[in-house]
Amino acid sequence: MNDAFRRHLAACNNVVLPGDRLALAIDGACVGWMEPRVARALDELGAVARGPNGLALRDAAALPGLAAALAARGFYRLRGEAFDVRAQPGGAVLSTIDRGALPAFGIMAEGVHLNGLVRRADGWHLWVARRAADKALDPGKLDHLVAGGVSAGMTPWETLIKESAEEAAIPAALAAQAVNTGVLQYTMLRAEGLRRDYLHCYDVVLPEDFTPVAADGEVESFALWPMARVFDTVLRTDDFKFNVSLVLIDLFERLRA
Repeated sequence: MNDAFRRHLAACNNVVLPGDRLALAIDGACVGWMEPRVARALDELGAVARGPNGLALRDAAALPGLAAALAARGFYRLRGEAFDVRAQPGGAVLSTIDRGALPAFGIMAEGVHLNGLVRRADGWHLWVARRAADKALDPGKLDHLVAGGVSAGMTPWETLIKESAEEAAIPAALAAQAVNTGVLQYTMLRAEGLRRDYLHCYDVVLPEDFTPVAADGEVESFALWPMARVFDTVLRTDDFKFNVSLVLIDLFERLRA
């Protein structure tokens, strides 16, 4: 790997747990890592029992309501989208929580990222999105053709097909040609809190005559870039959204192999 890429990996893995955070357990399984102020707020609500290894939620079904209560106290803004709560990827669903509360609770989130590739006579190209200027997180940053969180009750594959249609107007039959290339994980402290993300990564080779359409307002525009331009942008700048750079570095490594 090019040494200049390692800064992106370091930026996305900038915290070591637990630090001063307290573990949050549901049914004996650790699902999150909370700052002391969040733990105190849950304690005040009578929602947790303290133990030697952290805090245990008294009632898993109460978690959505507790998240709303902390939002009302100004800890974060609710997003109106529920995510499943698991102790590990693929594990049992223990509860649900609003997406906006995930960083405050330090709960793992799953997402999908799609590399939209086009092979031309002069080599590989990649569809690059620019995030809308009114996005709550990373407005105006460069992004993947399709990327999104896995909502409660959905699988990564179902999310990929859904987000492909909503974000880029990719027909289901075309999106279904995507190939899973693996997963990426990171633990990152950002302004919104602790990000413990588990990304399911996919490639799809698109026909030259296909043009994505920004269908749902999440994206301002799309542009088809030569891979050399994508490589140079990741190498020299922070123009891409932070986790997109990780997925692209993985793509560069695979194309080079």
